[in-house]
Amino acid sequence: MKVDRRQFVAAGAATALITTLPLAQAQEKIIKFGMAQDFTVVYTFVTAEYSQGQRDYFSLVNERGGVSGWKIAADIVDTGNAPQRGIEAYERFKRNGVVLVDPLSTPVSRALVSRALQDKINLVTTFSGRSDAADGATFPYVLPLSASYWSQAAILIEYMARQDKDLKGKKIAFVHIDTPYGREPLPLLQALAKRRGFELLPFPYAPPGNEQSAVWTQLRRARPDWTLIWGGGVGQTVSLKEALRNGISPDRIASVVWLSESDMKVVGPDQVKGVLKFEGAAAGSEPKVIQDIIRDVVGKGKGAGPKEMVGTAYYNIGVMAAAVMVEGVRRALEVTKGGPVTAEALNEGLRSIKNFTADGLIPPLTTSKTDHQGGGMGRVAQWDGSRWVPKSDWLASDQDVVWQLIRASSEEFKKTGT
Repeated sequence: MKVDRRQFVAAGAATALITTLPLAQAQEKIIKFGMAQDFTVVYTFVTAEYSQGQRDYFSLVNERGGVSGWKIAADIVDTGNAPQRGIEAYERFKRNGVVLVDPLSTPVSRALVSRALQDKINLVTTFSGRSDAADGATFPYVLPLSASYWSQAAILIEYMARQDKDLKGKKIAFVHIDTPYGREPLPLLQALAKRRGFELLPFPYAPPGNEQSAVWTQLRRARPDWTLIWGGGVGQTVSLKEALRNGISPDRIASVVWLSESDMKVVGPDQVKGVLKFEGAAAGSEPKVIQDIIRDVVGKGKGAGPKEMVGTAYYNIGVMAAAVMVEGVRRALEVTKGGPVTAEALNEGLRSIKNFTADGLIPPLTTSKTDHQGGGMGRVAQWDGSRWVPKSDWLASDQDVVWQLIRASSEEFKKTGT
């Protein structure tokens, strides 16, 4: 999928990618979002499916008349995961009056943090970006609106502890891409290693992750009890292939949220049966909101991509992100009493969400001016050869440790700006 810079107005305004000029001249009530995402370099099909889910949800909303008559327009730019291209896209978005930017990239979002804070434009970092952005007092315009990487790692470690009864004396390997995103969980894992008594064995690999053989040879010799993989796109599938090649049992491998049906097909769906992952949004087509999209968007020929992608894990995360954004718009319109949604009003809306589940798609999300993570909840799911099956209830774990790290890191940001 190749996306340069185009304007997408979801169904109800027009189900198409159109130029910016007609939108600027349109008389409809429009709320502009900017999506500066990586379609071509690292995240590729991750972004393609995520973006498809986002656009289909916006289409669903617009088909139903929008939010109190206001329709969502998404301006989509391919950054190739390059921070400078992300900055250039952000500056164009700002000139065009967007009230929200979603980069779906830790490198790009980190490059935009200071700008978003200064310009007071909402930077949404669903399952990406800085974990300390959960601190709304320090990062008022940076909004994860989902379990941070620290919270994800804590839930996965909690699951491992429940399976083994106790992690004391165990070895947990951490195979990760050597980028800020890949290194993000290390402070949390180090803290939990002290708390729970396990030995943490970090194994970084160079981005984008095409070559990991040396890492996995070392890991095999270390004989870990559990292996945690932390990459994205090609890095994840290479990790799984190397794990299998080195005799690591799939049911002792757990992943960050970025693992989907598409990854399983690349590796071989039967070969990786048993692999575990953090799940922040239910996968599959069963959730009500996915059924609504199938009926009212895809079924009417207005879908944004292949029908077979509807309901994948990445697609559903895109739906989740869009649904939370729209809930923020709905609450913003309560603030403005139906008037235009400014970035400031949307910020108020996004920071006042209460027990939102997107009709059961996600765990209850409650945000505030101090908590942009919304509770840090998620669950563990397991690949059964054809689909992701929940293996735990929605839960949060070790939030005391998570928030110690959040506060310490946000204090450092206030001192240094990094």
